[in-house]
Amino acid sequence: MKKAIIILVLATALGACSQTEKGAAIGGLGGAAVGAAVANNPTQGAIVGGAVGAVAGALIGHASESGKCRYRDRYGRVYIARCPSGY
Repeated sequence: MKKAIIILVLATALGACSQTEKGAAIGGLGGAAVGAAVANNPTQGAIVGGAVGAVAGALIGHASESGKCRYRDRYGRVYIARCPSGY
């Protein structure tokens, strides 16, 4: 039951993120799990795997956003629109 609640909270939190942030979070978690499973030292494997997975996930997530940027207005609302030219 505790695992289900943790997964539900993480899934809800990821719902408000951009593709880059989602990719980094999922890649980091997956990389940490794989790194801990295959390394001789599970702690060191999780740290290295999580870092590599987060970077790879962020790059993959960013590539899927194709010319969209996130902006925040002066009231704190976040919206997505086309990036300025040259960005």
